[in-house]
Amino acid sequence: MTIFTSPLEQFEVTSFVALNAPLLGGINLSLTNLGFYSLVVLVLAIGVHVLGSNDRRLVPSRWSIGLESSYASLHGMVKEQIGSANEMFLPFIYSLFFFIILANLNGNVPYGYTLTTSIIVSIGLSFTIFFGVTILGLYRHGVHFFSFFVPAGTPLGMVPLLVLIELISYLARAFSLGVRLFANMVAGHTLLKILSGMLWPILTSGIVMFFVALLPMAIFLALVGLEIAVSFIQAYVFVVLTCVYLRDAIDLH
Repeated sequence: MTIFTSPLEQFEVTSFVALNAPLLGGINLSLTNLGFYSLVVLVLAIGVHVLGSNDRRLVPSRWSIGLESSYASLHGMVKEQIGSANEMFLPFIYSLFFFIILANLNGNVPYGYTLTTSIIVSIGLSFTIFFGVTILGLYRHGVHFFSFFVPAGTPLGMVPLLVLIELISYLARAFSLGVRLFANMVAGHTLLKILSGMLWPILTSGIVMFFVALLPMAIFLALVGLEIAVSFIQAYVFVVLTCVYLRDAIDLH
């Protein structure tokens, strides 16, 4: 008998190990899939950079070349978006990119969990960046930071309306940055889950149906490749928008 499950079950936060401590006020200590795969991403990030270290060798390894290329690309993007005088933000952008890309790719491994499909993680990153950028703008410009909400050359009578619109647009950044990442990853993984659930009964229903399902299987594999590409694209878009928000806070554009 075929058991149909919801494609959204893959995004649920479940507990791997739980420990109740009634003597300590009923404290519950648990390791969830969210916490476990956060540690996995951390270990992967460290491991990739350990493998990429040249270790004083004259001939760089493939890992080293790949990391140097990634660094050069992100460095160029930071210089273009924020300016060469603000390269102090490069370590943050570099770390943010690798966290998101590894979190996204981890979900493409069978039985893996995609951290960025958790609204807590995606919105948490978004809000943290939003508050950090706002504090940076206030620190650099003081009260003059609020001129960001008044476009240059605005007639006096239109100022209240435009300030309200600009304020709403600015506050929306706290959600849009994370929701964009969350929605794209959830949509792609949900589609793959639905298609795989449909293909498996067809492939196992007989030799004739097996060959009939080869074309849908090829389409499914192409979509898997597309989802891997989306993992890279969404990580890049996230850090690009972060750079744009940093530039706005620094230059008040």
